Amino acid sequence: MRFLKRVVQAIAMPCLFLALTGYAGWNVMHGDLGLIAKQQRMAEIAAAREELARAEAERDAMERRVAGLRGERLDRDQLEERARSLLNLVGRDEIVVPYGPERRLY
Repeated sequence: MRFLKRVVQAIAMPCLFLALTGYAGWNVMHGDLGLIAKQQRMAEIAAAREELARAEAERDAMERRVAGLRGERLDRDQLEERARSLLNLVGRDEIVVPYGPERRLY
């Protein structure tokens, strides 16, 4: 019985240490703040930055178009193009190219 007690006492601390080390190692990789979660967050941040760049480019394009319609710098071609598209009108000598609803011009 003494031998068994000594063996258990000798093995208990290393087993406890290995269990705690394994638990900490698993959390480093798979936990909420682990390496895998960090990679996923970095991918989400990159996707959000791409979406932001696309939205900013779209906003800049719209601002340029609106600037062409202001009073002091009125771009007659752009105004005519926009009016025709909104009113669904064409000139007699123009060719109409139909677009589907998924391929909007504006």
